[in-house]
Amino acid sequence: MKKFFQKWFPPFLMLVMALWFFGNLQAPKDKDFAFNEFGKLPVVFNGRLKPLDSLARNSLLQIREKQTLNLEPWKSWNENPKIIPATEWLANVMMNPQVADEWPVFRVDNPDLIAFLKLPEKNEARHYDGKHYSWSQIAPSLDALDKENERVETNTVSSGRTAYEQAILKMHARLELYVQLKNTIQPQDAQNWKAELADYENLIPAGVAAVRAQQAGQKYDGQIFNQFLGELQRFDFMERFEPPLIVPPQNNSGDWKTVGTVLLEAAKGENISPAVKNYATMSDAFKNGNVAGFNSALADYRSSLVPNFSRALAKSRAEVFFNQMQPFYNAMVIYVLAGLLAIFSWFNLSETLRRSAVWLVALAFFIHTTGLIYRIVLQGRPPVTNLYSSAIFIGWGACLLGMILEKFHKNGIGAVVSAGMGFITLIIAQNLALDGDTMEMMRAVLDTNFWLATHVVAVTTGYASTFVAGFLALIYIVRGVFTKTLDEATGKSLARMVYGIVCFATLFSFVGTVLGGIWADQSWGRFWGWDPKENGALIIVLWNALILHLRWGGMIRERGLVVCAIGGNIVTSWSWFGVNMLGIGLHSYGFTDAAFKWLMLFVASQIGFIVLGLLPPKMWKSSSVRAKRAIFNFDRF
Repeated sequence: MKKFFQKWFPPFLMLVMALWFFGNLQAPKDKDFAFNEFGKLPVVFNGRLKPLDSLARNSLLQIREKQTLNLEPWKSWNENPKIIPATEWLANVMMNPQVADEWPVFRVDNPDLIAFLKLPEKNEARHYDGKHYSWSQIAPSLDALDKENERVETNTVSSGRTAYEQAILKMHARLELYVQLKNTIQPQDAQNWKAELADYENLIPAGVAAVRAQQAGQKYDGQIFNQFLGELQRFDFMERFEPPLIVPPQNNSGDWKTVGTVLLEAAKGENISPAVKNYATMSDAFKNGNVAGFNSALADYRSSLVPNFSRALAKSRAEVFFNQMQPFYNAMVIYVLAGLLAIFSWFNLSETLRRSAVWLVALAFFIHTTGLIYRIVLQGRPPVTNLYSSAIFIGWGACLLGMILEKFHKNGIGAVVSAGMGFITLIIAQNLALDGDTMEMMRAVLDTNFWLATHVVAVTTGYASTFVAGFLALIYIVRGVFTKTLDEATGKSLARMVYGIVCFATLFSFVGTVLGGIWADQSWGRFWGWDPKENGALIIVLWNALILHLRWGGMIRERGLVVCAIGGNIVTSWSWFGVNMLGIGLHSYGFTDAAFKWLMLFVASQIGFIVLGLLPPKMWKSSSVRAKRAIFNFDRF
């Protein structure tokens, strides 16, 4: 029985987690309004075609930092607060804003900003959690916020802004996005948009005639003139906010347009697109709670997109499935479980736990790979196009290297590397997603798939390898200082792993840097310009080369090797993230203020581990079970 358990428990555990993953792939069925089908409608925003589902999720991430909306944030999770999906929230913002304006969707963490906006503090009795507020609560302070935002943008330098000033800019951007969404389908002040649209269409001939007569100095109907001018001002107001482009080009030629643009063009003799009328019918039915009318108008609009926009519909459906799959989040959960099992296997030397961890890492890696390939297909781009995708790819590469190490050494170390690096990088990616669309339109200078597939992939592989070497070094330090599990054989095995990965990292970092220089020569007319990002890439190469030089020259042994490898974590983190925070240079595409604090904490933690690595051998717990100078010979460091 024991042998049976040891043999079959690992694959059984993997099967359970696989069923959990595949069970989450099925989208919840619509009970009344067809929100899932509504989320599959295509729209163009920020330069790329995407489904409304992605627009809803990305917008909620920016506004609330979650992909769902909690309508009762003052309740704890065991009190079953009311949670609604992103697409339902978006439908209300676009078609029934009077309801959406009362929902606590805006997250506000800065106490000074809360005071400035005159928002209520935490009061559970009055249903205030002190962090989430509605549009209606913020609206009375909009004018003051606009002035404060202008002051911060005009009179402060980005690098010197206080937390309060950064919060002002972030809140202003969130409110602006919300207004864009409110003006996507109809004017934000519309009461009965279907009827108002029909009235405007009927008004156009008389309104145009009145405008022409007024311009010619002839007699005109002042009431019709003013009414028509008021409608044009409404639509111009919609257009000025640059909302999502929701109207497809007629006859499959031309560009997507906003509703405001279409209605302004109608005053010049253009026909109003049927899509505008379809959305108006949807809006009217939704606002009045007419489920059948909404679903029927939605089906009619989807039918009108076939066959001219069949590819757009197919792409939108594929992206909605990707959103529902959440491969990176699900892989992250499995990485955590695998890592814990692998670590526990060190303490009781359980082969069953180690094998279980390996099976789970394989499953997580499969899901991680599936998500990576899916993104490549959706974007039509190589795997690395921005900071978000670089985190995804670095985690994938680190996991692959860890699995290779585990294949040869079978001691759980490779499994911990795979699980740990996979989890850490996916957490980083999840936080980077808060800045908006992770499949954003490429900058023109980066818009070349060949160099994205060669230089960027090579240099990012170098990042991943350097981090893996550093992670192995952390395992060496932690097990050596805090546990008695670092015996002589394990120490030598870890040192060999670190050395081999550093060799690998040096190669890819060097090749990637050279390829980057060639790309720069073709794009900017110079091979090297001492740009901060270029300098960072060069420093990684030099640091890895230095480690190899010290090792080959006998100037460092095991502990010296792992201490230097941890230094590689610091160098790589600055080259990957730090230089972007400078906000200067041709490579500052992924600037993010939020990451600065975490980068500083990470660097501080690595310095702390280096200090632990330099402690005398007698202070290491593992020294009691090993010959103190067999491995800890530091005389020549």
